[in-house]
Amino acid sequence: MSASCRSVRSRAAVGRPILTGGVLALLALFLWVPGARADGPLDAVLGLRAEVPAAARTAATLGRIRRGSAVLIDDEGLALTIGYLVMEASVVELFDAGARRIPADVVAWDHGTGLGLVRALLPIEAEPLSIAADVASGDPLLVISRMRALDGTQVELADRRVFTGYWEYLLEDALFTSPPHREFGGAALLDRDGALVGIGSLQVGDALGPGVASPGNMFVPAALLPPILADMLANGHANGARPWLGITSREDERGVSLVSVSPGGPAERAGLRPGDRVTAVNGEPVTTLEGLYRSVWTAGGPGVAVALTIERGSEEQVIEVRTMDRMAWLRRNPTF
Repeated sequence: MSASCRSVRSRAAVGRPILTGGVLALLALFLWVPGARADGPLDAVLGLRAEVPAAARTAATLGRIRRGSAVLIDDEGLALTIGYLVMEASVVELFDAGARRIPADVVAWDHGTGLGLVRALLPIEAEPLSIAADVASGDPLLVISRMRALDGTQVELADRRVFTGYWEYLLEDALFTSPPHREFGGAALLDRDGALVGIGSLQVGDALGPGVASPGNMFVPAALLPPILADMLANGHANGARPWLGITSREDERGVSLVSVSPGGPAERAGLRPGDRVTAVNGEPVTTLEGLYRSVWTAGGPGVAVALTIERGSEEQVIEVRTMDRMAWLRRNPTF
């Protein structure tokens, strides 16, 4: 660790949320960039508010009003956020450093990474952030959000590993930070050069590793965006969609069981029910969420039929599920 990093640690308690002027002070210490404006990266972190129609597929689970942060990444108002904030949104507003309300359009959302893009419809007086090339475990980082007010927390990269979500989501190289930042949705994870390392997704209880009690956050690496950016801008999503079952599941010592099935989704149409325990995909045993997802995703693209072996009570049966592209199931924003 460099002398300047040690200086930051000696003068600012790691993990202490710092508001407004305190964020500026922390940033001035943290970003050891000669000649840089202390508040430069802060101006690029925007507040975000999204409204979702009552008929949206995700209204019941994610709410109709969603708030978080977004990060300005180009000179034409393009901002990066976490996708669940803007999924199926019909109205999106951004808020700049002066609390100015700025209308925005949803540009894209990608289920594979979880990232979302919006574009401001009015100019924003801020310098866009560049995307960091890499970050290593143990590196000191800074989380900045503007959900209700400007908020910052100094953190460390605690771990990098596969993250598996109960909503048919798997991230090969998720970033885990500690201690936790409370306003994590769409928050900016910055390195000491003020570059964007990640976008805030979740609060977790095992940032240091599976089974290790250690509260923190999971961030989606910002470096996942450049390879898919052109497709997202052109199509509203990245190419190469995976087959989707329409399930939420949990994993325990007995394996994988279904918690819910999406209304009108492939699993519900095939007759799967909450409580069903999945033991095999196309005859190959599965015992984890990761194993279930990988088995389905390697079977083919959206529309492929997969045979799920399930235990329902004391009976075992095989149910064929015709998968689909999740984007086709969502009721997408007309401006998307």
